[in-house]
Amino acid sequence: MTDARRLARALAALSLVLLAVGVTALFVGSAELSPSAVARALAGRAEASSVEAIVTLSLRLPRVAAAVLAGAALAVAGVGFQALTRNPLAEPSVLGVSSGAAFGVVLAQILGLSSGIVAALGAAVFAFAGALLAATIVYLVATAPGGLAVQTLLLTGVIVGIFFSAAITVIISVVDFNRLTGVIHWLLGNLGPIPAASLALFAVLAGAGVWLILKSARELNLLALGEEASRQLGVDAERLKRRVFVAAALLTGTVVAFTGPIGFVGLIVPHVLRRLVGQDNRFLVPTAALAGGAFLLAADTLARNVVAPAELSVGVITAFCGAPFFVWILRTRSRPL
Repeated sequence: MTDARRLARALAALSLVLLAVGVTALFVGSAELSPSAVARALAGRAEASSVEAIVTLSLRLPRVAAAVLAGAALAVAGVGFQALTRNPLAEPSVLGVSSGAAFGVVLAQILGLSSGIVAALGAAVFAFAGALLAATIVYLVATAPGGLAVQTLLLTGVIVGIFFSAAITVIISVVDFNRLTGVIHWLLGNLGPIPAASLALFAVLAGAGVWLILKSARELNLLALGEEASRQLGVDAERLKRRVFVAAALLTGTVVAFTGPIGFVGLIVPHVLRRLVGQDNRFLVPTAALAGGAFLLAADTLARNVVAPAELSVGVITAFCGAPFFVWILRTRSRPL
């Protein structure tokens, strides 16, 4: 089977999985709506002011879209970080990048950026800056002549994450709490309905990050041979590093700005996919986008329904899944990719 056909099959299968999870998410929830009522709302045959139209079109559908975008962005960011560092444990939350982005969003809230499309763009910019700062610090501190050792990378990521978390705690402690709207709830990682304009901005920023990493996939494959060998094959390693770090920071910052810090998606999804489609980043990036969206949407659907009518934070679900997965990888694959 050719590579193109194998990729097409993988994308088709994952698209069906994503579609199935998406349909399930639309039809289940704490609001008891019959499948026919949801179908009427989706078809535009329900009154705009009816319960089924409001719940389906204003609450569930935007939330499904946000979950798919966030999951895709985090999974692709994980692929980028892991390929760039050649380390199986590199992931935005593990590296402290999510904490840096969260710090940026909290700063944005202090400056009064709390609602509207302009505020959403401002929060995304601050989150991107915080994520990029954290990623740069981790990379510079952890880099050694022999490469990026697993233990060094982990320790550096933990330290950077703790630093930014402490900075957030200080801000929450000294700033008027009313200026930090729902920050505690947001810090747990929560998906909610996003206005159409902000959702479009989310899609544009996430799409840009995914495109940058997909564009770099072939060079990342060559980088896996080592920096010296990749240079001989025409890869500008330093330029590649900058591009992928910026793209992964953009993806992480965008997700944090719109949904809060959500961990372990970028760890679980790429590793599962490597067993299915192999190590080729040209395959991993597009399949990770679909699989990441399906995974986070499934986690959010579970979070909405497991204690209904109350609701868990989706970050809690991904953490429950990711923590044992992290330990398993640490014990079995504590070596560079």
